Amino acid sequence: MGLISKGAKCSVTGCDNDGVRSLTASKVDGTGVGIPHGLKKAILCKEHYKEWKKATKGDRDTEKARFSRF
Repeated sequence: MGLISKGAKCSVTGCDNDGVRSLTASKVDGTGVGIPHGLKKAILCKEHYKEWKKATKGDRDTEKARFSRF
């Protein structure tokens, strides 16, 4: 069983919503989503996951383009 299915809460400081997605903390750190330092996994609720997706859209598109074949 994963962290989300066990009912983990959002890792963002001040948020008590249920977690929807689990990402490595290095991906989330530095994107404006306020997670505490020293975590290995960051659990994000729906609202904070959406915020993270908007903040990293350009980076994810660039990364995806690196691995696509033509």
